[in-house]
Order: sequence, then C-alpha cells, then structure tokens
Amino acid sequence: MGVKEQYQEAEVFSLDYESRGVARVDGKTVFIGGALPRERVTFTTHKEKKQFAEAQVEKVLKASSERVEPACCYFDTCGGCSLQYVSFGAQVALKQRILEEQLERIGKVKPEIILPPLYGYSWYYRDRARLSVSVDKQGRLKLGFQAKKSHDVVNIRHCHILPKHVSDRLPDVRNLLQKLHDDGVKVKFVEFYCGKNVTVLNIRFVNQPFGQILSELRNWFDKILSGAEKAWQIWLQDHAESLPFYPENVPALNYTFAQFDVEMPYKPGDFTQINAQLNEVMVARAVRLLNPQKGERIADLFCGLGNFSLPLAKSGASVVGIEGADYLVDRAKENAHLNHCAENMTFSVADLFDTDEKTVESWGQFDKMLLDPPRSGAYAVVKSLHKPFFPKKIVYVSCNPSTFARDAGVLVDKGYKFKAAGIMNMFAQTSHVESIGVFEL
Repeated sequence: MGVKEQYQEAEVFSLDYESRGVARVDGKTVFIGGALPRERVTFTTHKEKKQFAEAQVEKVLKASSERVEPACCYFDTCGGCSLQYVSFGAQVALKQRILEEQLERIGKVKPEIILPPLYGYSWYYRDRARLSVSVDKQGRLKLGFQAKKSHDVVNIRHCHILPKHVSDRLPDVRNLLQKLHDDGVKVKFVEFYCGKNVTVLNIRFVNQPFGQILSELRNWFDKILSGAEKAWQIWLQDHAESLPFYPENVPALNYTFAQFDVEMPYKPGDFTQINAQLNEVMVARAVRLLNPQKGERIADLFCGLGNFSLPLAKSGASVVGIEGADYLVDRAKENAHLNHCAENMTFSVADLFDTDEKTVESWGQFDKMLLDPPRSGAYAVVKSLHKPFFPKKIVYVSCNPSTFARDAGVLVDKGYKFKAAGIMNMFAQTSHVESIGVFEL
C-alpha cells in the first residue's frame, strides 16, 4: 500500500455503492472518488490492494454531461456533501442504478417493479445536524464538519444543506463558542434540531458551565435569537442527557404527519430522520405499500420513537413495535398516548441483532412486518423467519443498499417474491442511498 506519484488515466464505466467511479486499469478494478460514468479522468492511487485500488480524481479529461460546478465553496475540503458535482436529477438516477446493481451483485435478486424515486428539496433540507468544534494553537475556534479523510474541522460560515435560518446563524454561534472558550469553557460539539415550531441549539460542554457563563448565554440569546423569525431554544449537555436551558416557555420539538393526523414530539439525542419533508413522503409510501387493515397484527421492527408505528396504527391494525433503545421505546409509548392510538399498540425493548428462531416463535404470528434497521441491516431477523411464522408481506426500509441486497436475497430464498423496490433521496448532495422494498409470500 502506498501513494503513486504519477497520474494514471482511466475510462469510468460505472459507480459503486459509495458513488465512486469504477474503472478497469491493467486488469484491476479501480474505485475513483469524484469520477462519473462515461468520463475519462486522470487519478492518483491512495490505496493499493491485490484485486482493487482506491483512488481520487486529479483531472477530468472528458466530462459527463451531468457534471456541474459544486455550489458550496467548502466542497474541496469539507467531508459532507460528496455529490455536489453531479446534477440533482442525475444524483437520483445514479442512486437508483447503485441500488439495482447492489441487488443483482450481492443479493442475486431483481424486483418485479422499480418504484418511482422519491425526492424533495435539493438544498436547505437537513433538519438536524452535529457540528464539530476544535481550537488551533493560537486559540482560534473552528466550527464545522470534519474534513475529507481526516478528523480536522473545516471552519464554515454557512452551509447549503442546513435550513437557511440555521446557516445564517453559524457565524454568531461560532463567536459565542469563541467567547466561551476564552472564558475557560470547553465545548465538544453543537447540534441543531429544527422542529415544526422551534429550533433547538444544543451545546455539548466538556466541563460544567458556571453561573457567569450561563448569564452570558442568556444575554447572547436575547441579543441574537430572541427577535428571530422562528422560535429558538438553547439546550445544554454536559454528559449523556441534554436539558432545556433558555428560554423556558417555547413549543416542544416535534414533526407531524398531516395525512395520518399524527404529531411526533422528540428530544435532542433521539433518532429522527434528518429530512422531515421527505420522511413524511417516505412513511406515506411505506404505509401504502404495507396496506394495513383493521384486525391485522403488524410488526414494526427497529421502531424507534414510532415513526412508522403510529401511522400504521391509525389504520386500526394492531401494531407491535420492537426497538433496542429503551429511551426510544419510552418515547414511542408517550407518542402513542398523545395520538390516541395506544389501545392498539404495544412496544418492547429487545436486541434485534440477537434474533433467532426461538425469538420469532415468541413473537407469534404477524400478518405483516415493517423493517427499518440501521446500516448493518436486519440479517438476524430475516434469516430467523420460519414456518409457520412468515408474515405474508414485508416492507423493508433501508439506509444501506449492500445490506439490503444481502437481506433481500435471504427473503427470496425463503420463498418471498420481491415485488418492488426504489430509492428515496433523503440525503441530497451526498452518496447516501435510502431505499424501500416490498416482499410478498
């Protein structure tokens, strides 16, 4: 393994699941960051293996018609939005192709129908984000995202994927953190959570802030945020738990599903989708595909705070939500009561990565099942499904096409028909691929 000083040329013919260009050079597969299909590029290799190499574009000799100029001035250094050089429409098409290729290559499966892609805003869509903090040797504080292939923090003054009212406040927040640092208070990171009625600025301290600092925080808020068009609130976090600080009387963080008459309160630190607009469309599609009916018993595995469970329960079906994090289960129970559907819902805590056939048997018979696992997928669940406990329909929501392809192959081997699949561009400008699939027994 080593860096090659000389540039090499290649014709790019495809993309991998990380949106790197794929080429063949001297009989070896080369994955080239920043390259697009049908482009000729020069590249430098930064990792050499026996069967493949990883590289980065140095110069585009023949550009794709889908290549565009990145909109963000931090694109070359920030590790955030790796697909800005691809037109928005082409991003959607490329992600669809990545999904199909992963399904065929890893799962050896192909859906009967390709669903139309779901996509929302191309910019200013990210409703929650964590920004890192670092301080250089001169004591100057940097606020931003991690740099490409390093842990350095890229100091940013704006961000095109954060909501504009948040992006516009980044210089003010950085100035605040610089003042706190100068006063001896260390900050590890800050988070933004944009709910329907309030935006939360959560500050994670390394050491406990004292009285004078708390007064400075209130004064800063009154000067900078109290007259803002949208309501704000500061939360403080010194260990695991984050608590509201100032001001006190503001609406709670929440998002809504108007179609299902569901309100979903949440707190900083809870897992929620980062794109509320597309999340609403995604949940509507998942519910429509699962087609819950009154009297059916439906499992929502990896249910979180009830993102899919509550809309499913509104159909009158009996919904069983299972989740590994106890605090999310508590939140799901609270949300069920708030939305007047707790009578046909039950929630429990379980490690679904430890599922086996006895676990499946203990659940009893489900008519239908929704899976929404993390990136590692739901392999333990799907491989443990067995007669007579097969649900007649499974809707699988995935954030990793390779593990989805693996699990889809398992389900097809067990006798399911792979009825449909498609992508949802939850993370525009990034290589992240969110997808959904339908399986029928």
